Amino acid sequence: MTKKERFAFVISYFEQHAPHAETELIYDNPYQLLVAVILSAQCTDKRVNMTTPAIFDRYPDLEALSKATFDDLFPLIRSISYPNNKTKHLIGMAQMVMDDFNGEIPSTVPELIKLPGVGRKTANVITSVVHQQPNMAVDTHVFRVSARIGLTTNAKTPLQTELQLLKYIPKEKVYIAHHWLILHGRYICVARNPKCGECGLRPACKYYQQIIKAQ
Repeated sequence: MTKKERFAFVISYFEQHAPHAETELIYDNPYQLLVAVILSAQCTDKRVNMTTPAIFDRYPDLEALSKATFDDLFPLIRSISYPNNKTKHLIGMAQMVMDDFNGEIPSTVPELIKLPGVGRKTANVITSVVHQQPNMAVDTHVFRVSARIGLTTNAKTPLQTELQLLKYIPKEKVYIAHHWLILHGRYICVARNPKCGECGLRPACKYYQQIIKAQ
């Protein structure tokens, strides 16, 4: 199976079995999504969803968050990984959006990555989810699943993975392909003991063909 054929198989499978895949972060607007994605770094979506309601109740918008103090916000984030840094990032992010972007969350990756706590992955999530731009966010799930299936070859960094995926995934499908790969990695192609017996991608998966089937 060529790489082009492998991508076609994977895309066709997900279009049939996960046509409405979306983020599992709970949010009502771009502000809430940005806060949630910043908090989700090296933390589960489930934990973030347990934490954000109290934050949004106390700080319902960017202006309110920009006026938060560390001592007031930190207790609401204490249960999240790296709470010190994320508390500072959220306040700094809100202040920069208010001061440098007239209170409007930027809609481009180059502008978003200027914000505290926002790296390329976070910026790609925001632009793809909110604006359906063809930007591929690569987290640990996307990185692992892409390599296992054989969608990427010798990709050593998230950026290399991102660029290889973008080469073969049609632009109009990139925003949802991000969710396909994340959710597949979260529930089927898990890091340890992947559930190959439940996976419909086996005919196209290099890992299954070379490792599991060969056993």
